[in-house]
Amino acid sequence: MTALDPSAPVSATPVRGWRRTVGAYVALTKPRIIELLLVTTIPVMFLAQRGVPSLWLIVATLVGGTLSAGAANTFNCVYDRDIDAEMHRTSNRPMVTGVVTPRQGLLFGWALTVVSTAWFLAVVGWLPALLSLAAIALYAVGYTMILKRRTAQNIVWGGAAGCMPVLIGWAAVTGTVGWPAVVLFLVIFFWTPPHYWPLSMRFKDDYAAAHVPMLPVVERFAVVARQIVAYSWAMVAASLVLVPVAGMGWLYLVTAVVTGGLFVAEAHRLLRASRSGEGPQVLRPMRLFHFSITYVAVLFLAVAVDPLLHLPLR
Repeated sequence: MTALDPSAPVSATPVRGWRRTVGAYVALTKPRIIELLLVTTIPVMFLAQRGVPSLWLIVATLVGGTLSAGAANTFNCVYDRDIDAEMHRTSNRPMVTGVVTPRQGLLFGWALTVVSTAWFLAVVGWLPALLSLAAIALYAVGYTMILKRRTAQNIVWGGAAGCMPVLIGWAAVTGTVGWPAVVLFLVIFFWTPPHYWPLSMRFKDDYAAAHVPMLPVVERFAVVARQIVAYSWAMVAASLVLVPVAGMGWLYLVTAVVTGGLFVAEAHRLLRASRSGEGPQVLRPMRLFHFSITYVAVLFLAVAVDPLLHLPLR
């Protein structure tokens, strides 16, 4: 990955001030996205342990995961700086404003990659380190450099990078990748399109201006909504598969059914509304976007708590 591709810097004169600079480097890591990734890591560790893992292992895994995700997001900001400059919601990112140069961003991203990998190897294990590197490659190369600008299915396959924390959390506890972790990987995989496409519907004009072929840009909203519904049903089905695979109890089962039912209902609401041909203001796709965050947080909380309560189905 080089700082010369895909375009020359679109930056203004760098702004002085160490606080602003530090804040800019933090912004490159996209902390809000990292928070969502970590929400899935800790519960999986509880499930893998069938109890409470050591506090040190939890902290060590979260530190490594934060550094790893920060590296992937930084590479994304460097490569997508031309796109970010065209989109209103991303026009204040550090690579666009010039607080951080492309060269500095690349060095920062590589430093985070090296440190996160070394940390996992030294403190957690070789398998989490390998999975961490795979996650960085999937997001920075697979999604950002290859898929995002070329296919409307970019977020589907590129979203696999966001599933990797599930595998990392499981591997940190067990040293392996078990079937429960694979099932939860699929839950996040199917969850990603219904989570991200509503956001893409809301900011369709931004993506169109930046020539990014997100599905809502190249297809009618009704087509997008139908795919959202399909992925939502697949997500709920995958969440229920965890019950027999991991021996989950009543708490998880009820949580998965109730939250999954609400998710599917909201997806169908969006589908019905999309058939009217109205714009995002009328469709209110952000309702599903915001609920999708609540869904994954509540579901994975149940993943963590269920093994502690020991409420078997029989």
